[in-house]
Amino acid sequence: MKGDYGLDKRQYVIGGVAVLIIVIYLIRLFTLQILSDDYKKNADSNAFLKKIEFPARGVMRDRHGELLVYNQNAYDLMVVMNEQKDRIDTMEFCNTLGITKEDYIKRMEEIKDYSKNPGYSRFTQQLFMSQLSEEDFRIFQEKMFRFPGFYVQHRTLRQYVYPYAAHLLGDVAEVSPSDIEKDDYYQAGDYIGKQGIERSYEEELRGEKGVQILLRDAHGRIKGRYQDGALDTKPKAGKSLELSIDINLQALGERLMEGKMGSIVAIEPETGEVLCMVSAPTFDPRMMVGKQRGKNHHELMKDPWKPLLNRAIMGAYPPGSTFKTSQGLTFLSEGIIHPKNTAYSCHRGFYYKGLHVGCHGHASPLSLVPAISTSCNGFFCWGLYHMLGNRQKYKNVQEAMNTWRDYMKSMGFGYPLGIDLPGEKRGMIPNAEYYDKYLSKGWSGLSVISISIGQGEVTLTPLQIANLGATIANRGYFITPHVVRKVEDEPLKKEFTEKHFTMANRTAYDYIVQGMRASVLGGTCKHLNRGDIIICGKTGTAQNRGRDHSVFMGFAPMDKPKIAIAVYVENGGFGADFGVPIGGLMIEQYLHGKLSAASEARAAAFQHRRIAYGSTSR
Repeated sequence: MKGDYGLDKRQYVIGGVAVLIIVIYLIRLFTLQILSDDYKKNADSNAFLKKIEFPARGVMRDRHGELLVYNQNAYDLMVVMNEQKDRIDTMEFCNTLGITKEDYIKRMEEIKDYSKNPGYSRFTQQLFMSQLSEEDFRIFQEKMFRFPGFYVQHRTLRQYVYPYAAHLLGDVAEVSPSDIEKDDYYQAGDYIGKQGIERSYEEELRGEKGVQILLRDAHGRIKGRYQDGALDTKPKAGKSLELSIDINLQALGERLMEGKMGSIVAIEPETGEVLCMVSAPTFDPRMMVGKQRGKNHHELMKDPWKPLLNRAIMGAYPPGSTFKTSQGLTFLSEGIIHPKNTAYSCHRGFYYKGLHVGCHGHASPLSLVPAISTSCNGFFCWGLYHMLGNRQKYKNVQEAMNTWRDYMKSMGFGYPLGIDLPGEKRGMIPNAEYYDKYLSKGWSGLSVISISIGQGEVTLTPLQIANLGATIANRGYFITPHVVRKVEDEPLKKEFTEKHFTMANRTAYDYIVQGMRASVLGGTCKHLNRGDIIICGKTGTAQNRGRDHSVFMGFAPMDKPKIAIAVYVENGGFGADFGVPIGGLMIEQYLHGKLSAASEARAAAFQHRRIAYGSTSR
């Protein structure tokens, strides 16, 4: 009985082992055939070559149909590692391409590095070298049969017609690992918009890739299209864009800002379309194309004057006296002042309880319209003091301050406007909570009086200052500024057609317009007084640690305005020194389509006027 029991036990053990082996075999078979696609990839890669066909990127034109950005043929050298297998004469390969063996080894290692090339597969084409010239392509094509595993991929290279609008147009460069992780449309070696319109309209511009499925024989030679191309997909070209900018106006603005730091922004008030956007210093967008892009980009990044920074939307500056227009609108709408009956004294500034805010000499006392015309500091300091101290209307200074803040917010300050460009900054509009935190609870209007004249904690971008001009030109509303006025076969986005009304009333705007017109007729903008164009303007002299900034904001014509503009010249001195004359030339160029001979002479003089910047002005 014992012998039989032992035999039975051994049978169970042997049977269990056999079953275990079968189970392991089945699991492994299932893994290889179902879960793992290594063998399938290997088989497919031996039989087929999937060749990506890249679409042409959408072109860009200005508002008059002038071509700005187009495409040019370029070639990328691709490698399939599973086919290459070091079966080539490395030295001949390197000599053909004009590279060293060290370059070859380094690039091969980078391709296999998953941290640098997360989409790596030895069965698919990987980028070895981008942007071969026509000459390099012809030389390599003649010898390509000697280098198995290497293929030439046709694509297009971005080209920029003019040396202008670099910050606005943006550029295109090779995708980063993070780009690939965010969007599976891309693989290593692809290109993507990095800045400007190229980035913000990437999905519209890039189009859709196509695929050719090619059949190969046992030796890897291409035998033709699989099923005569029945399974191929054609690339779909990217959509073209019609921009709102006037390239001639942009060119003039960049000329006038040579040797200076700052910005010019012009907007069509009725539509919110950006007519020009100048940031100085700037650079030629054609520097960011081709094999020299990386080197040029590095040099621009090292430049202490920051030419890569788009000051129009990223620079936050004190708006100076251009901000007084928003204060007048607020004081009128809240009933703090009467447009004619309220007059404040100004004896070279605001004096109260030992506090002094200086001002230049002019008639005193003044009502609102002449206060805007002469850019009186005293008037607007008194207006804010009376608003924040009004206990019949507001229960405390905090309520009054937040009401003021709400008016500023409704005018497009303190938050990004939402322009269709990346990187827009919000500027700074303080509220009661801010002052409660940084000042004692007992703060008053005297504590923050400088914000009434666009100083202190208040900062705006040049775009926001230009939008203020557009809002006044429209007598109380603005449309979100945008640089693309039409995408091929698509309606304009809703956010670029809606009117945003401010909290100020229409009557208040009429008085501000009168003040800005009076400024041109005989005030701080008197150099813009000309018979052929009815201009409304406001100067600004923004205080700075070094020399003051020169600012101008205005629009024209006074009735049915076609252009609103802001000019900001860092360390340019008084608003009349740089802001006013530059603004006048830009308005003339846009409304007349050209400059008169006399104006062209002034433009040439300003083009060669340089400002000596020190470390404090950066």
